[in-house]
Amino acid sequence: MILTAVAVLGATSWWHLRQRAVSPDQYHVRGKFGPVVGWPLIPLQVITLPDGRVMSYGTDAKGQQTGQTIYDIWDPTKGFGPESHLTLPNQTGTDIFCSGQLLVPADGAVLLVGGDLTVNGQRNWSSADINYFDFNKTVLKSSGRTMQRPRWYPTVATMASGEVLVVGGKLDPTHYAPIPEIYNPKTGWRTLPGADKNEAYGEPNWNYPRLWLAPNGKIFNVSRLGNTFYLDIEGQGKIEPLKAKLFRGHSYLPSLMYAPGKVLSMRMLGVANDIDLNGPEPVVKTTGWYTPIRFNASATVLADGQVFVSGGGLKNDDASSHILANRLAEIWDPKTGRWNSAAVAGKDRLYHSVALLMQDATVLTGAGGAGAAKASNNLDVEVYYPPYLFKRDGSGQFAERPKIDQAPTVVKWGTAFDVHVQGTTAVSKVHLVQLGSATHAQVYEQRFIGLNFASKPGGILSVSSPDSRNTAPPGYYYLFVFDSEGVPSIGKVIRLDA
Repeated sequence: MILTAVAVLGATSWWHLRQRAVSPDQYHVRGKFGPVVGWPLIPLQVITLPDGRVMSYGTDAKGQQTGQTIYDIWDPTKGFGPESHLTLPNQTGTDIFCSGQLLVPADGAVLLVGGDLTVNGQRNWSSADINYFDFNKTVLKSSGRTMQRPRWYPTVATMASGEVLVVGGKLDPTHYAPIPEIYNPKTGWRTLPGADKNEAYGEPNWNYPRLWLAPNGKIFNVSRLGNTFYLDIEGQGKIEPLKAKLFRGHSYLPSLMYAPGKVLSMRMLGVANDIDLNGPEPVVKTTGWYTPIRFNASATVLADGQVFVSGGGLKNDDASSHILANRLAEIWDPKTGRWNSAAVAGKDRLYHSVALLMQDATVLTGAGGAGAAKASNNLDVEVYYPPYLFKRDGSGQFAERPKIDQAPTVVKWGTAFDVHVQGTTAVSKVHLVQLGSATHAQVYEQRFIGLNFASKPGGILSVSSPDSRNTAPPGYYYLFVFDSEGVPSIGKVIRLDA
């Protein structure tokens, strides 16, 4: 009886904590969520496009699981009304539900690999299909060929060469796909049979494997069990098991690259591991503890390099008791290693929810539902406005933002380029954040890079681009400048390319 009373009291306290709204005088410390607004489908898979729009998909218009019927293109410059959405029919024949997706570095097309397949009326088999979304023509089309292996829940990542790595996923409901494949925009597809390792990309780690291009040119992979590996994609490929170990993780706890060669990985029981890949061997340490009620949380790097985490709950499913869902967002500060309380969301965001940094330095959060368990299907989103967007005087008003008047659209590695900033704004920081995609508690491709710069007369900055393709792989990035108060501009999209 005593234990039951304590449990009820604790749950009740948690319920009040997670509902407590942030007052305007705290916006500059904790940020705020905007209103909950409707969406044409459950955006359980989202990707930012080079023109500033957002592609989302995963369900039909009623929130039922399928990526075979429709997908949506949202234009943030038009607000949130019907005129801001272009909802189109998926005419490829592929159910892109639980596929992998990224921007092809060469042209910004969205590469979509794998997905769901229905066999004899049964869902959740695997597709080998390859599709492309041309953002210039706003057309989703089939590539006319397939991968060597079908994949459901695969991870895709850009390599230093501009090639795309595809790993993980299932072959069918009971078999896995541990052999990686490589896509080269000029020569097509090839497999890496020498990197066939079950521990890295098979049964223990098939569900959207966590991996990043490391400064040494290899691909670093961390499994949910805590094992780590390097993948070398040269020739037939090779897997190198590493000594570095992490605390046990989970398929629905986020990990991301928050700085060059540095990864934050949220593990079980509130443990967060900080991984440094910049030395001869990866170094793992424990950083601050996060609120452990976070299964199915979403994380994204903010424009200032801090890490924003929202949503999740106590259980690993979307039918958790809603009293144990976490509406209180948190921000991890890499400088201190501490987690700080952010704003409180308007809705529970559990399984199939997302969060992703936008071009205006806000965070798109939303979705949830469309799973096997019975739970609310959230055909809606809410935008998070980080603390750096507000005046520091406690007024709760948005700060005036610096503005980039001109910046190049293509930048080479190891060069200086000019950025024109409006007026006489004193610039304190210049950052790059790679455009990303989010699904299933993960953000893919996104990485943060601080840039050196020098001020020149006339509001011109001479900015030094990243030296290495391994630190900043080819592709599309938001360029942000910050004023002396730490307020960011709206990002300019640039492409790193030779």
